[in-house]
Amino acid sequence: MNIRQLTASIFQKRSYLCVGLDTDGTKLPDGLQDTPKDIIAFNRDIIDATLDSAVAYKINTAFYEAMGQKGWEIMEATLAHIPKTHFSIADAKRGDIGNTAAQYAKTFFETYQFDAVTVAPYMGSDSVQPFLAYKDKTTIVLGLTSNKGADDFEQLALATGKRLYEQVLTTVSSWGSPDNLMFVVGATQAESLQHIRTLVPDHFLLVPGVGAQGGTVEEVAAAGWTKNCGLLVNVSRAVMYASSGTDYKAAAAEAARKYHQQMMQSFEG
Repeated sequence: MNIRQLTASIFQKRSYLCVGLDTDGTKLPDGLQDTPKDIIAFNRDIIDATLDSAVAYKINTAFYEAMGQKGWEIMEATLAHIPKTHFSIADAKRGDIGNTAAQYAKTFFETYQFDAVTVAPYMGSDSVQPFLAYKDKTTIVLGLTSNKGADDFEQLALATGKRLYEQVLTTVSSWGSPDNLMFVVGATQAESLQHIRTLVPDHFLLVPGVGAQGGTVEEVAAAGWTKNCGLLVNVSRAVMYASSGTDYKAAAAEAARKYHQQMMQSFEG
């Protein structure tokens, strides 16, 4: 699925919800054990429960890579369960020079066939271009994040008067187009979204941090909405772990439904 198809799905469903699958085997609900079989079953259940409300799923690869070979197998099985009608994201945050970047791109776009992958732009254009070379795939570049350490670099003032994150957004946007390039902007940076829209008015923004991290759908939509929606709001823990009991599937469905209902208001009028 490419960005044009994602946009069509968003308007058909009137939702821009992305469900994050950051599965921690030690936090599985009652009745499930920290085993590959049960982690796969849990992921499949969350996907099935939220299909009607979500348009995308984001797999945080760190949670799977930490388990070694079995983790990659779990990730592959989880990806296989995401329908082609939904946008799939590998949240891998890769960033390295040309030859290595090309192998990372091959990993997530060919071997595992994700629709999109997150990328760190610190090393410049030759670390991002190998991802952008793939037709009908999406490269999601870190823009302005919501972690405490973001101020260490992202907010630094340059000699030009710009903040570093502003330079990243404007420079990287020239490497691709709104058809193959998104940016990550943390939901707790909602006060900056309106300004970011003046820098990248047509690009989609992947917005994590809604739910457990304190961001709200209303704030994000008010600041970042565009004529093509332009938003993909990720919610992980608030949906995945909506219940620690045996009713976890129903609880996840209800949590996703509530976010969907909030998002539907953005399409009114």
